Amino acid sequence: MPEQGEDAARRRSTLTVAALSLGTTLNPLNSSMIAVALLSLQHDFALTTPQVTWVITLFYIASIVGQPLMGRVIDAFGARRVFVAGMVVVIVAGVIAPLGGFALVLLSRGILALGTSVAFPAAVALVGPLARAGGMSPPRLLARIQIANTTAAALGPVVGGLLIAVAGWPAIFLINVPLGIAALVSVWVLAPRDTRREAVTGSAVLRVLDPAGVISFAIAAVALTIALLGAGGEATWAVVAAGVVALGLFVWRELRARSPFIDVRMLAANRALTLSYLGFTVFSALYYLAFFGLPQFLEAHAGYSTAIVGLLMLPLSGMTIAIAPLVARAIDKRGLVPVLVTMAGTLLVAAGMLGIGVVTTAPVWMLLMAAVMGIPYCMGSLVMTEAVRRTAPPDAVGVASGLLQSTRYLGAIVATVVLGRMLAGGVDAAAWGGVVIAAVATGVVHVAIALFQASALRRA
Repeated sequence: MPEQGEDAARRRSTLTVAALSLGTTLNPLNSSMIAVALLSLQHDFALTTPQVTWVITLFYIASIVGQPLMGRVIDAFGARRVFVAGMVVVIVAGVIAPLGGFALVLLSRGILALGTSVAFPAAVALVGPLARAGGMSPPRLLARIQIANTTAAALGPVVGGLLIAVAGWPAIFLINVPLGIAALVSVWVLAPRDTRREAVTGSAVLRVLDPAGVISFAIAAVALTIALLGAGGEATWAVVAAGVVALGLFVWRELRARSPFIDVRMLAANRALTLSYLGFTVFSALYYLAFFGLPQFLEAHAGYSTAIVGLLMLPLSGMTIAIAPLVARAIDKRGLVPVLVTMAGTLLVAAGMLGIGVVTTAPVWMLLMAAVMGIPYCMGSLVMTEAVRRTAPPDAVGVASGLLQSTRYLGAIVATVVLGRMLAGGVDAAAWGGVVIAAVATGVVHVAIALFQASALRRA
């Protein structure tokens, strides 16, 4: 009988992680699926290219703010409860996009970013309890979530293309309705009930959200993101100044708040956690240099069609999916630090291998490059998530994991800016060589950070 009870608990934990994974896929799915809808939106609403790309920029900005914000709410009111509420928001966002003009599309994208930002912090917050209940390893549960997210990001353009071909661009918004309902119902039924929390009252929400901290953080994130992307035009320096001032006000506020949105003191004192954020920002910048840059290079320089480029990039996500269980097992057996150091070295090697493109763009070499890049990507995502889960205070796992996702988007934005400047004069072998040099330099910086992080994790 006890064994049957253990088996039942394990099955329930497994099913709950699957349900949470469905919710976590919605953010990467919506992030990548929109790429194939840009031309349709531009045509239907008579937009310029800079105007239509706001559907991407807005999603990034809202996610940068939304991930730690939703994590903060999860820590205060419970992961299961907030996850369900987030899926309701996703469903509403999916419905409203096709109802009017481009303004509603943008509104929907912003709401989608906030709603989907609930899922990852909630999943990470629940991994520990689910692992204990099912007698399972937290890294292995995180590996399953990682596989789901990577698959969603890789399949996003394919799924989006099929939906648009069948029902037009509104379909990529409406698909969130059935997916959101499925995630909502399954997590509501399967996830363990939240431990007793304070009632969700207006005063409690205001206290938890720390409006002054959230607003100053949001202004800083929006202003600095716009400046980085070069969307500020002639007012760029004014935008930068506003962002810096808002960032200063944010730090000042958080140092004095009784219940801060992001505990700046905790970050300053927790060296392992802070280095995890810094390391993942640099890691993401290098990864997205390849992820965003390689398709542009292969299409513009090598003359491959979009469909062929998609196939050539497939080993990146395929390798991630294949080795995630092995990485989780290595963390369990060898420990977090050895896998972290191995990942940093592998990432540097992968950055160097991007230089193959300067010499040849033959398909077999491009497939090899993509596969090699997939190895450190999988390792890094799992290692950093587990590092944050272990080093964050128990009552702040949600906001800590949400902030980790924000650093991913920050790295992606930095990579976009670097690529925009380095490829502005044309996409050829020389320009790609410059991208490779930038990637290798970033890899060297990442190795240095990883060594400091490893030392801090040993002491933690």
